Amino acid sequence: MKVKFCGAAQTVTGSCHLLTLDSGFTILLDTGLYQGRDDTFEGFNEEWLFDPKKIDCMILSHAHIDHSGRIPKLVRDGFRGKIYSTSATKDLAAVMLVDSAKIQEKDAKFINKQRKKRGEPQDAKPLYNYSDAVEAMRSFVGVSYDRWCRINDEVSFIFKDSGHIFGSASVTLKIEREGQEPVMFGFTGDIGRKHRPILKDPDPMPPLDYLICESTYGGRTHESQPRNKAELLEIVRETCVEREGKLLIPAFSVGRTQEIVYMLDQLESDGRLPKIPVFVDSPMAINATDIFQLHPECFDEEISNYMRRDPNPFGFNKLTYVRRTHQSKKLNHFRGPCIIISASGMMNGGRIIHHLINHIEDERNTLLIVGYCAPHTIGYRLRNGADKIRLYGQEKNVYAKVVILDGFSGHGDQNEMLDYLSSQDKKRLKNIFLVHGEKECQEAFKEGLLTEGYQKVYIPELGEEVILD
Repeated sequence: MKVKFCGAAQTVTGSCHLLTLDSGFTILLDTGLYQGRDDTFEGFNEEWLFDPKKIDCMILSHAHIDHSGRIPKLVRDGFRGKIYSTSATKDLAAVMLVDSAKIQEKDAKFINKQRKKRGEPQDAKPLYNYSDAVEAMRSFVGVSYDRWCRINDEVSFIFKDSGHIFGSASVTLKIEREGQEPVMFGFTGDIGRKHRPILKDPDPMPPLDYLICESTYGGRTHESQPRNKAELLEIVRETCVEREGKLLIPAFSVGRTQEIVYMLDQLESDGRLPKIPVFVDSPMAINATDIFQLHPECFDEEISNYMRRDPNPFGFNKLTYVRRTHQSKKLNHFRGPCIIISASGMMNGGRIIHHLINHIEDERNTLLIVGYCAPHTIGYRLRNGADKIRLYGQEKNVYAKVVILDGFSGHGDQNEMLDYLSSQDKKRLKNIFLVHGEKECQEAFKEGLLTEGYQKVYIPELGEEVILD
């Protein structure tokens, strides 16, 4: 049995890991899109470190594009197996992959337009198109949490709620061996956090022999969570009431947007939210919010109780969901204070770029960053104090106030990840493979794991293949 690390190795995005059993049966864990502009990963999204035609099945941990975004290309390039996910992930992936396809098509069209101006061949093609995304959804199989699902006579798996986003799950594979105890092979996906709004707490995985573990926030500690709502209200008042400016919140369409809207809904219900307009400017977020309401099995007890007095936790009088492009453009000329929540969260594309272009040079405004931003993205540069940024060929001064609230993060920090793994038998767990993290964070997390008494922790390189005992 062997595992090959085909993505998110010593970097955060592009999750993809290939497990090959002794029988030759192949299982792909995630098929994510690389998001960022690091020249080292140029061509990553177009190429495979395996033959898609030879993959027998795939298991998807959650719907975020850095974990699911290459599935349409995988299918287009010859994959014909089943794709297993939770039911909520299946529904979210349906809208997210279609949205991703539209972005691929739009980007190719833009590149060809620029090439035409320069007299160059207009041969740019999308990574995949709308039809590819639709076709890919035919392969999905929705599976409930906490139930063993048999793939074949040799292997079965179970999903446990990982508490990261709606429908997210850890994956535990039980691999049968004749005359021996089964091998338990785990993949954390992305590890969530306890006591987050909307989501249930992360559910520990069964005892494991091998584990692929994320490490995004290795060596780091988030700020305390209970202050999130109070800090958000304070920022709203300072920006929109005292300075009469606009509050821009770049947020992932799935998870972060709904969490912020839910907090604003609670503040509005309590009569504490200033009477200012709130806009969610993201068609993807609107579609995702509709899906949230179809899956109450994913809600935690707090929001379930809240919905008894407010049936719609994602809507209030001053809130407007903006779907049409012309409505989005009107926000650039909106007079007076307001809150604009828009994608993408890393500011590497999407409608948020237009809002930055129009509002980043106004010192009355605030840019509130509430999530992880990968290196080589605009969000990363702003998080690290850039005083100028380049947006669609325009250089803009950063006069707006930039505020970072990492307490909103959907990723567990080092202490939370260690707590999540604490249920594991350190003597049984033969190896932990760290993925989905920058090298510095992985080294810090590795040191923490070894200090806690785990026997072996390894940081694989992209394309590396490891034989398991």
